[in-house]
Amino acid sequence: MTTPETMTAIDPASAGGPEVLVPVQRPVPRPGADEVLVKVAAAGVNRPDVLQRKGLYPMPPGAPTIPGLEIAGTIAAIGSNVTRWRPGDQVCALVAGGGYAEYCVAPSAQCLIVPAGMALTDAAGLPETWFTVWSNIMDRGRARSGDTILVHGGTSGIGTTAIQLAKVLGLHIIVTAGSPEKCAAALALGAAHAIDYKAQDFVAEVARITGKRGVNLVLDMVGGDYLPRNLKCLADEGRHVSIAFQRGQTGELDIGRVMAKRLTLTGSMLRPQPVAFKAAIAETLEGAVWPAFEDGQLSPVTDKIFPLARAADAHRRMEAGEHIGKIILAVAT
Repeated sequence: MTTPETMTAIDPASAGGPEVLVPVQRPVPRPGADEVLVKVAAAGVNRPDVLQRKGLYPMPPGAPTIPGLEIAGTIAAIGSNVTRWRPGDQVCALVAGGGYAEYCVAPSAQCLIVPAGMALTDAAGLPETWFTVWSNIMDRGRARSGDTILVHGGTSGIGTTAIQLAKVLGLHIIVTAGSPEKCAAALALGAAHAIDYKAQDFVAEVARITGKRGVNLVLDMVGGDYLPRNLKCLADEGRHVSIAFQRGQTGELDIGRVMAKRLTLTGSMLRPQPVAFKAAIAETLEGAVWPAFEDGQLSPVTDKIFPLARAADAHRRMEAGEHIGKIILAVAT
């Protein structure tokens, strides 16, 4: 497949508001020995993209300055060591950056086949949230069938993915959301319970729902003053997994509660992890989750699709918190 020398991309010259996200011309990247070059059909929009745009999320060494952590499209070229993929294959991929562009390089081991019958605009919203949710709920959180888990932001990309995971693995999932409409949407997607955190005390509601036993796992994207409240929600031997800190990096920790309940506090950042770490997750997802997309048990939750040139509007929607599921940029014309 012949590739051009230049491409259209979103590559802000400086940090700022959504208005800095304007199309520019950039050289088409070339794949390394273990990489593939993807002609991007669509890219997912994630909160780390917003933080990067604001200058609040440093990129890993060597990552492209072009934002975008997940893509779907058609392989245009392969590196010399790549044996699984061929030009013309349709894949979705987790990348360290570069997704908001017509072409993007991805490690071959972080690519997954697009499930049969799925639109590329839907597939583009799978990698970042599925890699993150699986890694943190299953690997760090050690969730098992029958566990009860609490997930904040139930209608976010992470939240809707966690609800989908609960379907596959038999988890009992409680989510929080910011309006009656969002709570209804979470319940329609399969959440067992949805708590309107603006109208209800989620700690009291979790106690009521669980008969004061508490949940086995909290997946937290909020941080700050949610930490002590989350710990109150945990059952004995409970696990608290932090993946973001929208309300601050520090919070009050009741060490006595941790000791008395034998709690585990952990967390992770996916983006800086090595390829081998992410490749292991990709392999697991392909075996444990992708078949559920193939047979219709699961379906992607796509909120709204914007053309690449309107990346600024996509970020505005993300920051407004109006979305349910994934926001997508359609790149291919």
